[in-house]
Amino acid sequence: MRCDHRTVALTAVLGGLLLGSLDFVWIKWVPSPFAELGNSTATWAVAAFAFGCLVRSGPVRSALGAAVLLVVAVPSYYLTATLLQGDDPAVVWAPTSLLWMAFGVVAGVVFGVGGDWARRDGVRQILGTALPAAVFFEEAARFAGRARDPAYPPGAEWNVAIDVALGILAVVLVGGSHRRRALALAAALPIAAVIFVGFAVAGR
Repeated sequence: MRCDHRTVALTAVLGGLLLGSLDFVWIKWVPSPFAELGNSTATWAVAAFAFGCLVRSGPVRSALGAAVLLVVAVPSYYLTATLLQGDDPAVVWAPTSLLWMAFGVVAGVVFGVGGDWARRDGVRQILGTALPAAVFFEEAARFAGRARDPAYPPGAEWNVAIDVALGILAVVLVGGSHRRRALALAAALPIAAVIFVGFAVAGR
C-alpha cells in the first residue's frame, strides 16, 4: 500500500526516534557478539532500506524519508544516552554528531531508493535487493580485518558470521525468486567492495 507524503514524514520521524533510542538500549544491554549489531553502520543502512521498501511511495519520497529517519536517529541515540546513563546532552550538537547526520543523509538517500527499487523489476530490482547484503558483507570484511589485528578484542569471527548470515537472509526475504536472489547475491559482492573502499577513504 502506497503512503501519502504526511504518512511518509510521520513514519520517518517516529522511525528515527525508535531507531536511535532502541539502538542505544540494544548496545547497553544485549551481550556480545550481538551487541555489535546496535553499533553497526549496516544496521542503520538496512533500516533506511526497509523504510523505502515498506512505504512504497516512490524513489523521491523513499529517499527523503529514509534520510530523515537516519538524521533523527542520531540525536535520539544521544538523548537516550543522556537519559539512561547521564551523558552530556551537548554531544547532540557536537561535530561528530553533525558528521553522522551528514552520513545519514547520504545513506538514507542511497538505501531508501534501494528499498524502493527492490519492489520494482528488472535491473533496479536486482541492485536494490543487493544493497542490504552488500552493506552487511562489507561490514563482515571489516570485522575479518579486526580478527587478525591484536589491537582489537577477540571474537570478531562471530561478527563476521552474523553479518554474512544477515546479508544472505535479507536477500532471501526480499529477493522473491531463486534467480533474483542469486543475481542479487552476485551483485552484492562488487557493491560491498565499493562500500569497503569508501569507508577506507573516509578513515572509518
